Amino acid sequence: MPQVVFHALGKEQQASHRACELVADAYSKRQRCRILCANQKQAEEVDELLWQMPPDRFIPHNMYGEGPASGTPVEICWQPQQIEKCHVIINLTDELVNQPQQFLFIYDFVPADEEAKQKARLRYKHYQQAGFAMQFESVEN
Repeated sequence: MPQVVFHALGKEQQASHRACELVADAYSKRQRCRILCANQKQAEEVDELLWQMPPDRFIPHNMYGEGPASGTPVEICWQPQQIEKCHVIINLTDELVNQPQQFLFIYDFVPADEEAKQKARLRYKHYQQAGFAMQFESVEN
């Protein structure tokens, strides 16, 4: 059963920046990771952010459908059907993760925007009712 961790973001914080930190942590633990983006444009932005990580935090990654046939430890996706079973999924969308039981960790975000916050609360409630281990963290600036 996965552990679901929601991160509350401040007004100036972006989930994509925090997602890159979470990816770096997962990679350092040798955990395969998928980042689910809302669209291809966001996926390309996350890809660029990962390339900007410091050299000592280099993360081998690729966009869905690119890279070696065996894949890389980190894959950036923008459609739910692109997600394959792995250790960690980082959800940058407003939707629930499909088949959440196939992951060890699900990371999600609670933006400061009120409408997005309401959607995050619904996702939190759904995961909680499904019996997943829940955790909530506030992200500092």
